[in-house]
Amino acid sequence: MEYVVEMKNITKQFGNFKAIDDVSFTLEKGAIHALLGENGAGKSTLMSVLFGMYTAEQGSIRINGEDVVIRNPNDANDLGIGMVHQHFKLVHNFTVLENIVLGHETTNRGFLRMEEARQKVVSLSERYSFAIDPDALISDITVGMQQRVEILKMLYSDNDILIFDEPTAVLTPQEIDELMEIMRQLVEEGKSIIFITHKLKEIMAVADSVTVLRKGRLVGTVQVPEVTPEQLSEMMVGRPVVFLLQKEEADPGEVVLDVEGLSVRRPHSTKALVDNVSFQVRRGEIVCIAGVDGNGQSELVYGLTGIEPIAEGKISLNGKDISRDSIRQRCLAGFSHIPEDRQKFGLILDYTLQQNLVLQTYYLPQFQKNGFIRFDAVEDYANQLSERFDIRSAEGPESMARSMSGGNQQKAILARELDRGSDLIVAVQPVRGLDVGAIEYIHSQLLAQRDAGKAVLLVSFELDEVINLSDRILVMYEGQIVGELDPKKIDIRELGLYMAGQKRGQAV
Repeated sequence: MEYVVEMKNITKQFGNFKAIDDVSFTLEKGAIHALLGENGAGKSTLMSVLFGMYTAEQGSIRINGEDVVIRNPNDANDLGIGMVHQHFKLVHNFTVLENIVLGHETTNRGFLRMEEARQKVVSLSERYSFAIDPDALISDITVGMQQRVEILKMLYSDNDILIFDEPTAVLTPQEIDELMEIMRQLVEEGKSIIFITHKLKEIMAVADSVTVLRKGRLVGTVQVPEVTPEQLSEMMVGRPVVFLLQKEEADPGEVVLDVEGLSVRRPHSTKALVDNVSFQVRRGEIVCIAGVDGNGQSELVYGLTGIEPIAEGKISLNGKDISRDSIRQRCLAGFSHIPEDRQKFGLILDYTLQQNLVLQTYYLPQFQKNGFIRFDAVEDYANQLSERFDIRSAEGPESMARSMSGGNQQKAILARELDRGSDLIVAVQPVRGLDVGAIEYIHSQLLAQRDAGKAVLLVSFELDEVINLSDRILVMYEGQIVGELDPKKIDIRELGLYMAGQKRGQAV
């Protein structure tokens, strides 16, 4: 059997914390090998060692049968290893093309030559059906499009060993299917792929084999055709996982959120990204905004939460007009927000975990006295939330948010927002990047909020989540609500037609 990657007895420590403990891993040539584990299990850390971002304290690496030392990502690239990171490594004020060629520029007498690069990028985009504008600024494109740029960066460098770290976390169901097809195509062209994911359905669909990690240690490696999703989830979490959410019938009460004629526009633009949208969310129900990414969902949430100003319309919370209120005022009025981009809007990455957990409450008597922070109370609170929400970090409450895994960053935001007791929870892709055990827990928490009489507005691109968790579905297409659907009377195929704009206006 020919291995393109052999990692033997790898150990990586951060202080006294062993993120990877004596793990061995192999990748066959021309195979898709999945790496599965809970948040904080060490998957990204192991691959960061392979890509040269970390140096292991113990262990060895062989690439194509040769012993190698990988000191940095440039060494990895020279060995034909490319990596699409879970948190994108993009320069936001550069164009798509500039980001892709960064580090691989072609010059002539000190001047950039972009013509050949442009042709290659356009050719790759067409070859893999990536509809992407090479001249668009990264700051102006959706999260899903940024993911495509990361993949194009790797393909542009002609890497043969491709590491995909949670590549579907920000993609729509249609884009996920397209990515699965692209991965199969890449393997047929001779590439070898390591696929880090939490989504068992994707592993069963595309992977040949899967290695499971738990708390930094190797649980085992199995062939995908020989296992079931239930067996994989138990290997990952260490206990059986309930996949089908059990919930009582909703009993909606009075209106908590009332949105009337809401429109959001970009500065200096007449086109409405959110166009005259009206809806209500009541106590004791979960209302889901469904749709393909880029149809105004993000801008709708920005307008509701105060991140961006609204052009027209009115937002009422418990009968009070909050349309012009600040973000702080909305929080005090009973508004919680779990954002889609945890690093941009959810956390201050250079603050500690405990500081992030009290960002909206540090001024309350619980955490301050006479204007001075009660650090012992903050630390106790952080420890309580970490235990309740299973937030794992190397240094506990003192861990820097930047150093935590994506899933644990997400859990920190969820813990902070759900613990504030708000009347309205706006949750945008709340389980993005979480493992099956955490998804099960977060869904049960949102359901508990509903059953406790809270109003929940869920924005999700995961069709299974939309169907299973929501009590009502509002479909957005090109900035408008094109359908209000009953999840008990709609199937995924018909929902997809609404999301694609092929059906509109009918309430099911």
